[in-house]
Amino acid sequence: MRLYLSSYRIGDRAGSLLALLGGGRRAAVIENALDNFSASAREIYRREAYDPVDELAPLGIAGTPLDLRDYFGDPEGLRAKLSGFDLVWVTGGNAFVLRRAMKQSGFDDVITEMLDNDEIVYGGFSAGAVVATPSLEGIHLMDDPDEVPHGYDREVVWDGLGLIDHAIVPHYRSPHPESAAADRAVRHLCGRGLRYRALRDGEAIVWIEDRQTTFDARRIA
Repeated sequence: MRLYLSSYRIGDRAGSLLALLGGGRRAAVIENALDNFSASAREIYRREAYDPVDELAPLGIAGTPLDLRDYFGDPEGLRAKLSGFDLVWVTGGNAFVLRRAMKQSGFDDVITEMLDNDEIVYGGFSAGAVVATPSLEGIHLMDDPDEVPHGYDREVVWDGLGLIDHAIVPHYRSPHPESAAADRAVRHLCGRGLRYRALRDGEAIVWIEDRQTTFDARRIA
């Protein structure tokens, strides 16, 4: 299992992401954490603030947008689609919206199986990193759990994908609008005795684990 979990965008360890990929350079770009935005607002954001395909391109990674809403109720179709990629790159936004999209499309089971079989790399930042953890506990102080875009189930999904064994708090003490909320999330997790790692923007966790045999994980901080 190969993971690249960043606080904000690719961060300062792009070389580590390329090392995880080996020779692979095809990325499925998932932006469903922004599904609470209107289509026009998303286009403005992509044009004026951040376009993940453009960010990946200088690394030689060819990004292709993949909308999980197209696979709600169709995990087999999603599995077939993802089989053509070397990397899934999951962007920021609302982690609870993203988590719903992952559950409704069956991405949960599909990505876990593919990672266990070492067929793909999972990478993401902010919400895309947060959902890799055991639980979204504490992230409710950063993202609204009750934001429900059209076509989404209303039930809040609190469980993360469980790819790593501790929580992630992005944007910690960083020049980011959510930095104060990240402080509150850290205090919340500390108060409940939960394991976490707070990431400053630019930082990323590179996680390599063989879950098929020894379950021996190497976190490269």
